[in-house]
Amino acid sequence: MRAMKHLRACTLCEATCGVVITTENGRITDLRGDPDDPFSKGYLCPKAMGLKDVHEDPDRLKTPRVREGSTWKEVSWDEAFARTAEALGRVQREHGRDAVGMYLGNPSVHNLGSILYAPLFMRALRTKNRFSATSVDQLPHMLAAYLMFGHQLLFPIPDLDRTDHFLIFGANPAVSNGSLMTAPGMPRRLKELRARGKVIVVDPRHTETAQLATEHHFIRPGTDALALLAMLNVLFEENLTRPGRLAQHTDGLDAVRDAAKAFPPERVAAATGIAADALRTLARDFAAAKAPVAYGRMGISTQEFGALCAWLINCVNLVMGRLDEPGGAMFTAPAVDLVANPALVGPGHFGRWRSRVRGLPEFGSELPAAVLAEEISTDGPGQIRALITNAGNPVLSTPNGAALERALPKLDFMVSVDFYLNETTRHAHVLLPPTFALEREHYDIAFNLLAVRNVAKWSPAVFERSPEQRHDWEIFATLTRLVGDPTSLGRSLRFKAEATAMKALGPRRVLDVLLRTGPRKISVKKLEAAAHGLDLGALEPCFPARLVHKSKRIAAAPAPMLEDLKRLEAKLAAERPDGLVLIGRRDLRTNNSWMHNSERLVKGERRCTLLMHPADAGERKLTDGQKVRLSSASGSVDVELELTEDIMRGVVSMPHGWGHGRDGVQLKVAAAHAGASINDVTDAAVVDALSGNAGFCGLSVSVAASG
Repeated sequence: MRAMKHLRACTLCEATCGVVITTENGRITDLRGDPDDPFSKGYLCPKAMGLKDVHEDPDRLKTPRVREGSTWKEVSWDEAFARTAEALGRVQREHGRDAVGMYLGNPSVHNLGSILYAPLFMRALRTKNRFSATSVDQLPHMLAAYLMFGHQLLFPIPDLDRTDHFLIFGANPAVSNGSLMTAPGMPRRLKELRARGKVIVVDPRHTETAQLATEHHFIRPGTDALALLAMLNVLFEENLTRPGRLAQHTDGLDAVRDAAKAFPPERVAAATGIAADALRTLARDFAAAKAPVAYGRMGISTQEFGALCAWLINCVNLVMGRLDEPGGAMFTAPAVDLVANPALVGPGHFGRWRSRVRGLPEFGSELPAAVLAEEISTDGPGQIRALITNAGNPVLSTPNGAALERALPKLDFMVSVDFYLNETTRHAHVLLPPTFALEREHYDIAFNLLAVRNVAKWSPAVFERSPEQRHDWEIFATLTRLVGDPTSLGRSLRFKAEATAMKALGPRRVLDVLLRTGPRKISVKKLEAAAHGLDLGALEPCFPARLVHKSKRIAAAPAPMLEDLKRLEAKLAAERPDGLVLIGRRDLRTNNSWMHNSERLVKGERRCTLLMHPADAGERKLTDGQKVRLSSASGSVDVELELTEDIMRGVVSMPHGWGHGRDGVQLKVAAAHAGASINDVTDAAVVDALSGNAGFCGLSVSVAASG
């Protein structure tokens, strides 16, 4: 059989890089970046080889399994569906709709079928116990977007290729390839940006991005909101603000100014670890730049003031006229516009109900993942007795994973839509394995919404699925038809009819309708003709028209944000505890917990290590390469120590997604490179009290010699 070349997008991270995959005799013989992709221009990070490795992984499941005790056996799809439908229906009939919970993992957002069909299944279940990776990641940004602009997905995206002053808080785009900022080829983009201006990083670690930057400032974890307020204080007090044309479409700028008055640089310098003069210079340099933009990500999201941080970064851009302006923080106009299509995703809502045990607020019909374990373990009405997971491994990826690991065996029933038997899915009673990326068609609905340039690309399947396989959209359509709503015959019939119709259409035809009726009026056929992808142009100003608030105005000072400043004040007034604090970190070769079964990605240099400053290690008589015990109020793990001056004193850093040494996991490569799980020490009780997002960045820990 002759060699064939396939053009598509990589779906392993947010960058959506174009790839050229060469196959021969049904196997991948070459995989490289597509130089003719108008967005990625040939860039490809090491993770992309995971497309080949996961596709060919002998540990990847392709047919359903059921667990009997500790033994798994293969069953037909009909039997697996029947068992699942019977168990979920029984639990809801006996204990109510909310007795079933559902968790969606990160890979589901990289999957067209899952995006279009999983929500239909969740609506049919009608449970309030919905969870996802959102609340251990970007929830603060979504809350800020909802409160300020009227829609949870109206994200401000740095116009990276036209800015001349990029101010970064708690983000490492050189490794993440951009996050809530889809931008393939970040190293090249950052170098070009530095050549025409400045890249300034504020982070507790001298990251890979900081190494490419003009300057770097260490900041104590969890104090970014104070630094941002100090910047706003300087901008207002020195009359440097220039909100520009959006001032006439904005409410609350005076309230932002009044809030910042209480946080001059001299007051927050000791808490942040950034000198008052340096904070003033950060603000003045931002104001003096021609086209500056401020941006923040995981380091500001996953802390106890995550929502305040997301809001304040928006405020810095807003008061300087850098919101919705070229080179500033702009908004996309994708071919499938989730913001303009409420049938796909609504604008959101906040606090309509709260979690049963702790009372944390819902956002967009989801509860914080930090409460999942307690909602399973705590007896009473509304207790979760059955759980569905889709493409997720919350035992390794949510706070205090050990507590969740103890809770899962208490469930009456659990089903996982996943092709790996991992640390979470090993507790399931039924496994429904979907196809992998190369066996299905794809279009990036989610990440085109976050791109630094408007683009569109169709990704055809590289391989035909085998007869025994099912796509995840087929799995969800079938489950919706079988489960329906056991509490209402009318609603059940409606969901069954909708699922049947959606299954008959399939994602390709649904997408074609969305494209044809969208703002670009294109089609799947047109995308197929442009195999390398379509460049739809630079981001363009769109406010106030794109604002979703009925008033068509920006809410610069939402009441929940102003109220939460009291909590920040109390934290600033409290005595700062001595000892070490923990932060996470990204790795270019890994992607959460599920890419560790690729030998080429986990081999080589040590990856799951605890970074510590040599001076901190010397005080504890610890040495590089030594096995140490990292402990918190929640638990402890043993991990290898790595000494570096690239981390701030008093701070230690550990990557997440590791900890594969559990019994019953069928991931041979990952088990051989098990590492330790950071979420065995993170605390589910430590959250951003406003949004409910996990707040593990800045967690108090101790480190001592192991054993």
